[in-house]
Amino acid sequence: MDKHIIDINATLIQALERLNSLTDGVMTLIVTDKEGCAAGTMTDGDIRRALLRGVSLQSPVTEAAHKDFSSVGPDTPVSEIKEARLKGIRLLPVVDGRGRLLRALDLTQVETILPLSAILMAGGKGERLRPLTLSTPKPLLEIDGMPIIDYNVRNLSRAGITDVTVTTRYLAEQIIDHFSKPVFGIDVKCVVENQPLGTIGAASLISRSDEGDTLVMNSDLLTTLSLEEMFLLHKAEEADVTIAAIPYSVSVPYAILATQGREVLSLEEKPTYSYYANAGIYIFSNRLLNSIAPDTPTDAPELIEKAMAGGGKTVFFPIDGTWIDIGSPADFRHAEELMRHHRAMGRH
Repeated sequence: MDKHIIDINATLIQALERLNSLTDGVMTLIVTDKEGCAAGTMTDGDIRRALLRGVSLQSPVTEAAHKDFSSVGPDTPVSEIKEARLKGIRLLPVVDGRGRLLRALDLTQVETILPLSAILMAGGKGERLRPLTLSTPKPLLEIDGMPIIDYNVRNLSRAGITDVTVTTRYLAEQIIDHFSKPVFGIDVKCVVENQPLGTIGAASLISRSDEGDTLVMNSDLLTTLSLEEMFLLHKAEEADVTIAAIPYSVSVPYAILATQGREVLSLEEKPTYSYYANAGIYIFSNRLLNSIAPDTPTDAPELIEKAMAGGGKTVFFPIDGTWIDIGSPADFRHAEELMRHHRAMGRH
């Protein structure tokens, strides 16, 4: 962050030199005073406009700084960060209650700061992908040069989620070793299931407060799901559970009869029925996750049904974009082709 910070006593020529040294594509400086408070932002355009007004290059940066700048706090609603991003702001100061700069949020790399923890489930054996998974856990199989699980960690990083835990069992030592160093800037924690705990029972191995929410997802998915939009829906609906869902259609190759008793009322030729299917990505309230009995095999649908039976609210968020559950060799090949295409198009 330091390369984007300039002292309030610096001159405009020093600001130009600093801007010229930036290599990350975000050509913005944050001006701070002696207390570390954000006092303004500055781009080369701000300096150019100041020079046209007759300001000298030896003048202090305050002569050109944009003082009516946008900033957010640690608890700023996600919707406000989204609004700043949509305005085209590239570097967003994050300040405390006294205006002191805590960090600079690069909105070209991190889209938002979601107040979520995340759990990636990675304990399965991946038996349908054998022999690929005989010596490598499925989350570490590489798609276009990067482990499957790292695509999901990258998406979490872009959403500003830094509290990430991976639950593992099969070939656990390989996953633990993989996350022995940060991945996309996140110090990922690992926990090991001593016994199979179902699709969500391992969440009981992770301590958390009753307040807040946690994103839970399978680690062997590739998706372009907007975590920001899913979270905003979860909060707007005041839901206990939000399920990411994918459209799924079933085509019947026969004429279907609508009947009443023995009487045929109508025939529908080769109809197609559309549904939403569970995509294996959820936002749960922490209170609900904390209700999972320790060391007890529990599947996600079981927990969701428990929540609904107790009066909890469950909603769904439709995925508009890519979603691949890499469960078979054909899925694996399709994912490889898709990622190579994205890389060729500059979207990798």
